[in-house]
Amino acid sequence: MTTSHSTQTPSATAPPKKSKLGPMARREARLALWMLAPTFIIVLGVVLFPLLANFWISVKPVKLSDLRPPTPVVSERIRGDMDVAGEEFRIQYRMRNSSQTGAIDDVVLTDTLPSGITVTDIDPACEVDGQNVTCRLDRLEGGDRQRLELKATADADFAANPVSPRDSEPTLTGTSENILTNNQFTLDNFARIFDSREFWSVLWVTIAYTVFGTLGALVLGLFAAQILNKPFKGRAIIRGLFLFPYVAPVIAVAFTWVILLDPFNGTFNAILQRMNVTDAGVNFFGQRALPIDIFGLTIEFPLALATVIAFEAWRYFPLSFLFILARMQSISSDMYEAAEVDGASPLQQFWHISLPQLLGILSTLFLLRFIWTFNKFDDIFLLTGGAAGTRTLTVDVYEQGFALSNLGAGAAVAVAIFILLLVFAVFYFKFVHREDQ
Repeated sequence: MTTSHSTQTPSATAPPKKSKLGPMARREARLALWMLAPTFIIVLGVVLFPLLANFWISVKPVKLSDLRPPTPVVSERIRGDMDVAGEEFRIQYRMRNSSQTGAIDDVVLTDTLPSGITVTDIDPACEVDGQNVTCRLDRLEGGDRQRLELKATADADFAANPVSPRDSEPTLTGTSENILTNNQFTLDNFARIFDSREFWSVLWVTIAYTVFGTLGALVLGLFAAQILNKPFKGRAIIRGLFLFPYVAPVIAVAFTWVILLDPFNGTFNAILQRMNVTDAGVNFFGQRALPIDIFGLTIEFPLALATVIAFEAWRYFPLSFLFILARMQSISSDMYEAAEVDGASPLQQFWHISLPQLLGILSTLFLLRFIWTFNKFDDIFLLTGGAAGTRTLTVDVYEQGFALSNLGAGAAVAVAIFILLLVFAVFYFKFVHREDQ
């Protein structure tokens, strides 16, 4: 009689059981979270507070002048001779509302009169307690002005050594509604910008500026990295020169471009005229469109926009150059040696070896440069001020908020920028972005 014994072995594909944390480990984890909580709160506050404040302002009917709430202002004046004992003189308090629209409630004026002055007649809104004067007004409307007057006499001691009541400045207080903190909301800011044809033209200019500026910076960076990938004499010096556009102050390089491309005294225009390319100077930053005839077809080339795009690509290609060069130098040389043995040309090596290895870093650089270029303000503002068809959404934020003094509309445009970039980032990560394998 034989007995068979069967042994069961655990499946090789079964996932390992997750070990549970012990009581000590759980306490340490909770302690770590409590210790990191202040840092998380500070970071969230720094990041989220400006964003939430921008959303808040975008739904408020707020102008630039509304940032300062209505404030009561008072000036004190003396009418008559107070240095004559027994002679009646007048003390006037002239009050006004600093705002032309907002009202001030519960206005209270307090002042202290010098010793030796006796009030003989008082305004109905005021009361005197010893040398202390208190006046109360229920409300000061926007742009309203009020005058309160007291009549008084001075005794002999005061007349012999008079002290001006204006030496003790009156205090004026009141409560007013701040438009930034009240419950008044509106969607007129968004309706105004989206109903405007100008907004959509500015949006298309922003997209063109961002896309072509980003692609230009990547392409120039890719060419520069390809040139400097192989060692040669003087490569370190050329690397340093390639970094100049990125590390130089933007005000300096923008001023240099404006001088070089000046239509009257610019070096570049002088070269074009000497080469008989053009008869007169070309206003690169001031001419919206340049007519170009191609096979009898006239095309309006956006000259100013193309010039600022060229500046964008030139200024920021060094960042792409550094990242692409670092990635290219990490590619194994064995792959290129094998391709050479197989007879691949340099172009084929780049297309089939270098480019697939660079897709990950190019994808990341495109995302970052797209976001940064979309938010770029200083370059265009310094070069053209947004004129000649180069006005982008960021310049529009400045124009709405400060040039037109409409902070609500400016904040609404900023919210639109945030939403557009958020949609782009979600779409990009879902369908386009590629990580290195």
